[in-house]
Amino acid sequence: MAFLIMTHELGHFTFAKIFKIRVDQFYMFFNPGFSILRMKRFDGKMHFSFFSGRPPKEWDDHPESTEWGLGWLPLGGYCAINGMVDEKTKASDLSEEVHPWEFRAKPAWQRLLVISGGVLVNFLSAIIIYIAICFTWGKEYIPLEKARYGLEFSQEMKDAGFQNGDKILFIDTVKPQTLADFTNDILLEDVKTVTVERDGQEVVLNIPKTLARKVVGASKQGEPFCNYRFPFVIDSVLAETPAAAAGLQKGDSLVGVNDSTFFGFFDFKKVFMDNKSHDIDIAYYRGDSLYHTTVALDSNGTMGVAPKQPYQFFGTVQEHYNFFQSIPKGIVMGFTTLGDYVKQFKIIFTKEGATQLGSFLTIGSIFPKVWDWYRFWNMTALLGIILAFMNIIPIPGLDGGYLLFILVEMITGKKPSDKFLGIANTIGFVLLILLMVYALGLDFKRFFFK
Repeated sequence: MAFLIMTHELGHFTFAKIFKIRVDQFYMFFNPGFSILRMKRFDGKMHFSFFSGRPPKEWDDHPESTEWGLGWLPLGGYCAINGMVDEKTKASDLSEEVHPWEFRAKPAWQRLLVISGGVLVNFLSAIIIYIAICFTWGKEYIPLEKARYGLEFSQEMKDAGFQNGDKILFIDTVKPQTLADFTNDILLEDVKTVTVERDGQEVVLNIPKTLARKVVGASKQGEPFCNYRFPFVIDSVLAETPAAAAGLQKGDSLVGVNDSTFFGFFDFKKVFMDNKSHDIDIAYYRGDSLYHTTVALDSNGTMGVAPKQPYQFFGTVQEHYNFFQSIPKGIVMGFTTLGDYVKQFKIIFTKEGATQLGSFLTIGSIFPKVWDWYRFWNMTALLGIILAFMNIIPIPGLDGGYLLFILVEMITGKKPSDKFLGIANTIGFVLLILLMVYALGLDFKRFFFK
């Protein structure tokens, strides 16, 4: 996130400098009360101040130079542009005389570009990352047609007519390529029918209009409403764990628990969660022989094994791109991701969707627990697009609020007063704080009060 914040604010900074507008401060993180670090260049050298409540007095004699700093409150950052009413500058703070280096002195089209700079840079950064991903890793996926055991579904999907083991053939009349295609269409598109293969027969399911809202409202953080169906085959056993003590080995295939027979990995996972801290009897095949063993599950409902993953059963398709092929592919990925995110707002602005909002805790949780550069850069690009879009929403206090007022000015020829902008920004800032508190409360409930 620090990278995304820096690029966003640098977008504003760059356009301000292009149009010869002074930038008073450029900060990573907010600094109410004091700053961890302050830097300012004047008299031919860089001056520093650490853990200070305000900058040294001699710095005030050089208003043409930008103060660079590191705050202590990790909720974003800011670029304080001279002559602009924002979250740090009130209308009463501005002098009656308008100076040529001030934001308010510039024509509307220049101010429009200065405000748009952060959004543009975030989006362009995301596209560059996607281009680099395509060039470095290409595209690897499991074709949905290779999922020979079908899919597993949540209860809401089952209520809509799906059954575990269904193989997806068509969404309306389109054949989906990947599981992501199917889940995105269910959530974001107005899907009328889904054709599945069930017990060798084609079955057409009519999809209720409320399905997307139901699956979103019922889902827990990070849990999909459908997934590949695959057997529970042990890929590795951790030392000094219940599984190791029970004698389980790599390659063992689990087939039952406590006299009940199961097939899919998620069936076992549910039973394990229902039997936390209990002893269970596990039936498994090793080669062609059936065995039983007793395993003492831990308090998390786990026994210390890593299962084989879907790609190990079904295989993947790998597409490689050279540098020139990566450019259009990366651009398409950027615009597709933006389009999908915009479509999500039809769900977010519902009762069910509002429960899925998250704060920085949710953002942190989406990154892999084991370092993976591919996933890291994918998530970074996605967050860049989210940051760009969220900032362009026309709410006072966000870039979109400023853009709205400037566009109104360009259309009507009448510029809103600085006092009006100050009041609007205050209202918008309060709304944003309330939204942040709400999202943070949801995250505390998810992560600490399960």
